[in-house]
Amino acid sequence: MTHVIELAGVAKRYDSAGAPALGPLDVSVAQGEALAVTGPSGSGKSTLLNLVAGLDKPTEGAVTVAGQRIDRLSEHALARFRRERIGMVFQFFNLLDDLTVADNIQLPAQLAGTPRRKAAARADELMELLGLTRHARAYPGRLSGGERQRVAVARALVNRPALLLADEPTGALDTASGHDVRELLLELHRGGQTLVLVTHDMALAQACASRTVQLVDGHVSLDTRAEAVR
Repeated sequence: MTHVIELAGVAKRYDSAGAPALGPLDVSVAQGEALAVTGPSGSGKSTLLNLVAGLDKPTEGAVTVAGQRIDRLSEHALARFRRERIGMVFQFFNLLDDLTVADNIQLPAQLAGTPRRKAAARADELMELLGLTRHARAYPGRLSGGERQRVAVARALVNRPALLLADEPTGALDTASGHDVRELLLELHRGGQTLVLVTHDMALAQACASRTVQLVDGHVSLDTRAEAVR
């Protein structure tokens, strides 16, 4: 079995004299798996996501993503690795309001050095897939919350990442838009995308994830696999 994520003996301390905010723990995520990370506020969910994304480094232990030991990389190498291998979706979209939908989606590909024509073709492909083609020349501020999150997902997928990370992707959405994004994440999982989803929304976790890890006080309190993802 190929693992996209391997955390070995990982711990993170923000206060050298205090208890770890996370761990020590061992967690692995297989290729094609959809993992939901749940738990109360302060349980370590965001810390775990930041370590996997290379936005933070562990105090101890090894973080390996897509075969790369990322805790050993320089900041420059980490930034390049994230652009090429990790897609990220955030609660509040993080779109650039002065760029069109198409340009928002293309931006990570251009930053990774993809030729403009190839980046545009990939953006067109994703807009078609996610039902965004009619909004290609629109600006994010003119879209609904659900549509903006679809743009954010397309942007995260433009470089064909080995791993998609989603941090409370339905947290800022109304019920209908949240349902649409839930269906989108489910379709991505069915298509073989490796996904790690941090959420307080147990309905989202149950609908989209093949496995759920619950954190309490920085440790895994529950690790369960779904019988089937609908």
